[in-house]
Amino acid sequence: MYTVTPDYRIPLTPKGIDQAKDAGSRIFDIVSDNGSEDNWKVYFYVSPYVRARSTLREIGRAFSRRRVLGVREECRIREQDFGNFQVADRMKVIKETRERFGRFFYRFPEGESAADVYDRVSSFLESLWRDIDMNKLHHDPNDDLNLVIISHGLASRVFLMKWFKWTVEQFEYLSNLGNCGFRVIQLGLGGEYSLAVHHTEEEMLEWGLSPEMISDQKWRAHASRSSWKDKCSWYLDAFFDHLANSDEDDYDEVKSDFSD
Repeated sequence: MYTVTPDYRIPLTPKGIDQAKDAGSRIFDIVSDNGSEDNWKVYFYVSPYVRARSTLREIGRAFSRRRVLGVREECRIREQDFGNFQVADRMKVIKETRERFGRFFYRFPEGESAADVYDRVSSFLESLWRDIDMNKLHHDPNDDLNLVIISHGLASRVFLMKWFKWTVEQFEYLSNLGNCGFRVIQLGLGGEYSLAVHHTEEEMLEWGLSPEMISDQKWRAHASRSSWKDKCSWYLDAFFDHLANSDEDDYDEVKSDFSD
């Protein structure tokens, strides 16, 4: 279909519609704690692509009107632009080239790289925080607010990358979401958001998170915001070969190097 139909017009198949309905039921169970919680609302952000809008429509069948605060179409969370009409033989060569070049920085002819998607998703994330901080969603503080973002595979991975400050190297190992799959970023006990509140270590390993990334998610599930800077040594180690434990240790090492 990509050879004759623009990507944004590709519709859901009947199987896709069933998957979206099922996703709606599962999301409802999560935000309502399987029906045991009553004080909650949802707000939806949706990509303008036809299949994303259709996914939202089917997910919405799981929610009553009083539960939905609102919905916003958001162009910045659309799918990566792979170019215009996609000729199969040409796309095969292009995707092979992307694997050699690197998935994050390779820009499709007439399209985007994952780095381009990162820039617009970063802008969306800033708007998201403003919506929350300025209460543009008209949220009653007595209700739990749940944001549901209906996007696409690469845009979702880039969103997680930006949110958790993952590196390009870590991004390269991430697996794509399955159709109507989702990730739950949930507020931990200390005020940090984490994947580990809802998801298991086995799930995160399957998605391509390294043991260090999983350890960070587990820490976020219980840590307070103020203690973050003291707990990110693994992140520093990704950039530096060696950091001394103290200024004195660093001075002694430099002095020793000069002595040699």
